[in-house]
Amino acid sequence: MAHAAVNLPQAAEDKENALAPSATSENELVAFAPAKLNLFLHVTGRRPDRYHIIQTAFQPLDYHDELRFTPRADPSITLQCVRDCSLNLIDEETFAALDSPENLVLRAAHALQARSPVPRGASIVLRKRIPVGSGLGGGSADAAATLLALNRLWGMGLPVEELAEIGLRLGVDVPVLVHGRAAWGENIGDKLVFMEPAERWYVVLFPAVAVLTKTIFVSPSLKRDTVPITLEDFLHGGVDTHNDLEPVAAALHPPVAEAIKWLSQLSPTRMSGSGSSVFAAFDREEEAKSVLAQVPDQWGAFVTRGVNKWDHFSGTGCSA
Repeated sequence: MAHAAVNLPQAAEDKENALAPSATSENELVAFAPAKLNLFLHVTGRRPDRYHIIQTAFQPLDYHDELRFTPRADPSITLQCVRDCSLNLIDEETFAALDSPENLVLRAAHALQARSPVPRGASIVLRKRIPVGSGLGGGSADAAATLLALNRLWGMGLPVEELAEIGLRLGVDVPVLVHGRAAWGENIGDKLVFMEPAERWYVVLFPAVAVLTKTIFVSPSLKRDTVPITLEDFLHGGVDTHNDLEPVAAALHPPVAEAIKWLSQLSPTRMSGSGSSVFAAFDREEEAKSVLAQVPDQWGAFVTRGVNKWDHFSGTGCSA
């Protein structure tokens, strides 16, 4: 697996300690929660319940959070968060907000615990690297990894389809991240067809601003009538794609517009999800790292590679 690079100032000792693997106890289970990109996102309509109908392409990345699960003798579920990246990716205020009963890790754990005939507990440590409010699916990825890991730790044996169903109640991006597969998504993003797009290198730029998805979808300026395309057209490059949420996010959050403008000078650029992160694709790692070295210091950034199938327990891409 390629190691993501962060180009922002950080004490060498702190960085080394943050990225070094910690000791694993005999009963501990480690899971790796990958970020994702929306390679495009079209809003094609709206359902009667006011949910937006979309078409998108999800691809996991080999940049991930790490979660460690240890069984408890009681049914309590506890969560400790550790910041494992530079302040330009997750600042102190954002990190402090992760300590909440609304953290998707805890919500996922309690949702799975409710399915167990014998309630079990776990102590969870989350080493957080994926920026919050970035459109990279970090919270959803953590929830997905939690469902998969506790299903194994607690010996529940639920099939992945049932875990994805539980995940959908937590967020529309959770099911695809439970599967850990590149996928074509339709409806509200929950109707999935697995696919094999090119596994390219990416520069992902986080413009140090968190975007609330709801503020984008309620905007009256959001385009909601993009003509649907087909999976075949997307895979064969027979149609132009874009992100319908990008103009709205850029108008509401000037740092997003600035990041798009800057990165677009070096390579075609697109926003992921509802933002705020933007990305550019490259065929070679060296090209991506060359761009990474030029990113202004006020932004967080890293180089990563798209993977079409992710192994949550080894932290690597694997063959489909």
